[in-house]
Amino acid sequence: MNISRTILSFCLISLGLASFSCSESKKAETVQTASADQPGAQEPEMKTILFFGNSLTAGYGIDQDDSFSGLVQDKIDSLGLNYRVINGGLSGETTAGGLSRLDWFLEDQPEIFILELGGNDGLRGIQLSETKSNLEKIIDKVKGKFPGTKIILAGMQIPPNMGQEYTDEFKEIYPVVAQEKDVTLIPFLLEGVAGDPELNLPDGIHPTEEGHKIVYKTVWPFIESNL
Repeated sequence: MNISRTILSFCLISLGLASFSCSESKKAETVQTASADQPGAQEPEMKTILFFGNSLTAGYGIDQDDSFSGLVQDKIDSLGLNYRVINGGLSGETTAGGLSRLDWFLEDQPEIFILELGGNDGLRGIQLSETKSNLEKIIDKVKGKFPGTKIILAGMQIPPNMGQEYTDEFKEIYPVVAQEKDVTLIPFLLEGVAGDPELNLPDGIHPTEEGHKIVYKTVWPFIESNL
């Protein structure tokens, strides 16, 4: 009888230890599974710098990587900054065309928005009030959707093909819009490049690779101060 009780007790103890061991094993397995399912430390989301313009932004006639926007990306990469550059340039684009396609580029928030439009308006003699209104509407749309986006307006000048009065009034659109809309102004995007045959393609309008390097040097300080 005593032997039977001893055997029974031993079996119960063994069973308890086995159950405890199994339970602990399951707990450990559960912890490991939970740890495996838990995502690791994620990298911070990359911020966007959006250049929105015409053929000057697009890098007409040269490799896009050699355009001033491409050179901005190179600089950012060299500094190890968490930004990506989007080139939203389209050859022949007017302010009206830019306004109509803007929504396509505002799916995600740009940290910095560089507006480079109006040159084609001036070359076509479009009414100045329309150009000014479209620039303002583009800025308003960006601000309305993304109030935190920093906006930079690239000033432009045109040759006096449409008469000196038109040319002078066109030039003044940009500082007026920048002041009224409280955005950063690049006084003249093509400073040091416009009118120089050595820095422009045969059309006399679009910069060469060397010309884009100068444009980049003009643009970069304004971007850097907003990073």
